[in-house]
Amino acid sequence: METKINLKHILFLDIETVPEKRSFSQLDDFRQKLFAEKTKYQRKDEFSPEDFYDRAGIWAEFGKIICISVGFFNNFDRDRTFRLKSFYGKDESKILIDFKSLLEKHFDGKHYLLCAHNGKEFDFPYLARRMIINNIAIPEKLNLFGKKPWEVAHLDTLEMWKFGDYKHYTSLNLLTNILGIESPKGDIDGSQVSQVYYEDQDLERIAKYCEKDTLAVAQVLLRFMNLDLLEEQQLIRVS
Repeated sequence: METKINLKHILFLDIETVPEKRSFSQLDDFRQKLFAEKTKYQRKDEFSPEDFYDRAGIWAEFGKIICISVGFFNNFDRDRTFRLKSFYGKDESKILIDFKSLLEKHFDGKHYLLCAHNGKEFDFPYLARRMIINNIAIPEKLNLFGKKPWEVAHLDTLEMWKFGDYKHYTSLNLLTNILGIESPKGDIDGSQVSQVYYEDQDLERIAKYCEKDTLAVAQVLLRFMNLDLLEEQQLIRVS
């Protein structure tokens, strides 16, 4: 895949989300009604709103962000390394503010891009919506208001893999498998994040899982560019 992308100017990211409340019963009556209306086409007649609530984390109106993992290349022209850092915890507002601070301090220039798998459909709009909900001004990199398509600084490895075929969806897990990249799905998968958060309360485990997805996105882009994959000794995890 020929490209003029400069890897030094990309911030790779992945987010983990969970339902805003542990159970459907913890929502007030009006929120329960709103959730039922929001999900009626997805549920059809197969699930009640309560039975469907374990999927609430995929909607920014009924979920919340518990982890944002980012990664970026350092010293790419010399001893290439890839730095990984995670913002995680129970305070969503702090997670978002810390992430926004990173963007504005180190990745604010027009030449910087954000990259995620299915980011244009999920990660980027989810981040923007949750910032609005938390009364946080949207950083320039996430603010699409008034921008032309070519002014949007977002890369999406799913979109790149589609090659214009808008009906084609490929999960990150499948894409890494066919490209010979180590699977990001090891200890847990996305369907278990809510349980690990609410029942196990193991946020560090979730952060490690999120970082694996972030690394996988970077590895996929390297393969698209026909470049060598990252090796373990090239990874730097920043606390």
